[in-house]
This record gives sequence, structure tokens and C-alpha cells, in this order.
Amino acid sequence: MAREYRHIEEYEKEILRMRKEGKSRQEIGDMLGFSKAQIKGFINRHNRKQRKMAAGIPIKQKGRPRKDGFEVPPSIQQLSKLAQLQYELASKDRHIKSLEMENELMRDFLSLTGRK
Repeated sequence: MAREYRHIEEYEKEILRMRKEGKSRQEIGDMLGFSKAQIKGFINRHNRKQRKMAAGIPIKQKGRPRKDGFEVPPSIQQLSKLAQLQYELASKDRHIKSLEMENELMRDFLSLTGRK
């Protein structure tokens, strides 16, 4: 039997809207197909993130740190995953362009000094 898995973060807006309407965690879970514990955990994580953002504390990334040391700013962390990837791609493009310019300057310098 195949296991059906859905990311609870995809239902964030619906869960928060239902919570504001005054529905209980059990009612929200029954409507969306999650357990009461899953809804409770999601709401606790969401509230914790909101408190940290309000206090100006950066939200740490999960998992192993990146090898290139690239750190996504907190303002970008709040955006969707697609926007984060677009930001990362643009920053890598800027880095590549700066390396190409540096390479061209070195080539020009070597040609002017008579070196190959």
C-alpha cells in the first residue's frame, strides 16, 4: 500500500485562517486530513518562527552548512523556495561575471607586460 504524504506547510494559509475563525486543532485536522498532533506541532513551529522574526533573530537553516559558505539573508528566507533559488542563481551569476572580468584584466595585463 502506497503511503500518501503531504507537506503540512502547503496548507499554512488554510490552517491559519481556520485558526483565526476559532476552529479547534482537531476540527482543522479532520478537515484537511491531518492528525491533531500534526496541527499542534505546525502551529507551535509557526508561532516560534513568528516570535523570532519579530525579535529580529535570524531563522537558522536546517541541515548541514553549505560548502561555499553562501548565506541567504533573512529577508530572502521569508520568501518562497523558488524566490530563494532565483536569488541564489542571480548571486552566482554576479560572481561568475566578476571572475570573468578579473580574468580579462589579468589577460590584458600579461599581454601588455609582454608575457604570454
